[in-house]
Amino acid sequence: MDIRFEKREHLQEKPDQKNLGFGKHFTDYMFVMDWDKEQGWHDAAIVPYGGIPMDPATMVLHYAQETFEGMKAYRTAEGKIQLFRPEMNARRMIKSNERLCMPGVPEEMFVEAVKALVKAQEDWVPSEPGTSLYIRPFMFATGDVIGVKPATEYQFRILVTPVGPYYKGGVKPVKLQVPEFDRAAPHGTGNIKAGLNYAMSLHPSVIAHSKGYADNLFLDPQTRTYVEETGGANVLFVKKDGTLVVPQSFTDSILPSITRRSLVDVAEKMLGMTVEQRPVRFDEIDQFVECGMCGTAAVISPVGQIDNGDKSVVYGMEHVGPVMKKLRETLTGIQSGAIEDQFGWVHKIDVE
Repeated sequence: MDIRFEKREHLQEKPDQKNLGFGKHFTDYMFVMDWDKEQGWHDAAIVPYGGIPMDPATMVLHYAQETFEGMKAYRTAEGKIQLFRPEMNARRMIKSNERLCMPGVPEEMFVEAVKALVKAQEDWVPSEPGTSLYIRPFMFATGDVIGVKPATEYQFRILVTPVGPYYKGGVKPVKLQVPEFDRAAPHGTGNIKAGLNYAMSLHPSVIAHSKGYADNLFLDPQTRTYVEETGGANVLFVKKDGTLVVPQSFTDSILPSITRRSLVDVAEKMLGMTVEQRPVRFDEIDQFVECGMCGTAAVISPVGQIDNGDKSVVYGMEHVGPVMKKLRETLTGIQSGAIEDQFGWVHKIDVE
């Protein structure tokens, strides 16, 4: 793939690595590529970061044909830069796009674009402990013909932002509540990474935050009997005997988290743990000794308490459980280069 690089004369000042936050600072450049039925994917370019001109009839504004991904680039202790399983993000985005009648970005093209942008912005990859370069590929309908049908034109973009550690004061357990709302419809779009799913979770999240909860624990939308996921992460449990339990969905409404799948492999193949991947009834979660949310941002966020009305299940708000701690430390070690990657997950970025 030929990628045009439109360089600008004046670059912006880099932010303080000790005070990055999340999604507050954006780099000098972004990636953009267009698609239409006649040409397919074309005009790939790395261009100066800036706004997106849109016609008021741009179809994504009316029918929400939009998907996205999230991953990170890490700087190792030796100063090298590496990605973590970008091909998995490419494959998941292809599945998401299929569901919304959008063209897929071929895996090799997706990974090449990500690597090219990270390489172009390598001086933005932070080196402070716990920091990383967050990568946001996204795609949306750009055709400007009003009509309830799939668009005929699309744009694929990637932006990157240096981010700080998810937990500034150390990893701490959080509280969840079971909301009155559902995250997704049975056999709907809950298993794809699309903006429309996150829009559905915003109102319940605002309510949860106003009550002091970190997020909602959604139950299955068909029977409200089984655990599904939170507004932005998959869920994990640990039995008394150390078995890792990973909830699955009868209605295919759980997002297939790359972090979750990686943690399962770490648990089974590196730590020698027993793993159960199965539907988990909500009325059995008081039999577990640990709980956590897993996703790109924090890898694992330990859950210390889950409230459902006037009933609470408490795992402990004072300390992170030993299994969740070990899982998190092992996976973050692989991602940062501190632990040897025995799975072939790491993609190194060659920079001069």
